Amino acid sequence: MILVTGATGTVGREVARQLAADHAVRLMSRTPARPAVSGPRVETVLADFARPDSLTRALSGVRAAFLVTCHPAEPHDERFLEAAVAEGVGHVVKLSAAVVEDDTDDFLTLRQRAMEEEVRSCGTGWTLLRPRAFMSNTLSWADSIGRDGTVGALYGNAANAPVDPRDVARVAVRALTERGHAGRTYTLVGPEQLSAREQACILGDVLGRPLRFREWTVREARERLAHGYPPPVVEALLKRAALQAGGGKTLRGDALASLTGRAAGTFRGWADDHAHCFPGS
Repeated sequence: MILVTGATGTVGREVARQLAADHAVRLMSRTPARPAVSGPRVETVLADFARPDSLTRALSGVRAAFLVTCHPAEPHDERFLEAAVAEGVGHVVKLSAAVVEDDTDDFLTLRQRAMEEEVRSCGTGWTLLRPRAFMSNTLSWADSIGRDGTVGALYGNAANAPVDPRDVARVAVRALTERGHAGRTYTLVGPEQLSAREQACILGDVLGRPLRFREWTVREARERLAHGYPPPVVEALLKRAALQAGGGKTLRGDALASLTGRAAGTFRGWADDHAHCFPGS
């Protein structure tokens, strides 16, 4: 049995889908919702990171687990790992982020580094996955594209190496199901350096209509982020953006090709496959 947390999220859903064909999979959910995937050996368990007793039930009989947490302050990783060790889980694959390797000490990065240390010292087998920004982050542009054909972002010319979440999931599945990944850390990046402006250009080409790009000021970005995040997270995200603008998120790492046996997916390929998610496609 393999437990997948975050099964309705960007990577967790893909991990669950790829596992479902050949493995017994348990999807952890906080609410009784429609399963992210279905299959003859797929089951859903109600559990919450805030309730250690529910984690014990979720992890009972589990051989390996895919761990995704997103709360910036609550000790979700610590609780999960304590329960995993107690239940004899042999391997935990943790979704982290490549920013932990960068020269920054923002609130979120410090927390992510601490979570990685919890994984390394928990007493069970582990693998850390450190992806760069997901190509799917551009889905946040759908509303403005539908409204007036525009795309907005801070530091529009700053390059990153966005990665296809499906590639990240492929690595996670291999780490969960194969030997040889314990104690390994994989940095997962896309095959090309792209700025938000360049991504908008490619996406417009795929959608068959040019998209206008508007660069936000730092003040605009702060105001927009404040609608969804608390102040420490807002400032951390702004600091990360400034790091990228200064060239601090350069392309590095080639784990994808060697681990999956295929070239890393391009942004154009991702956009072709997800054009239906944008208005007017």
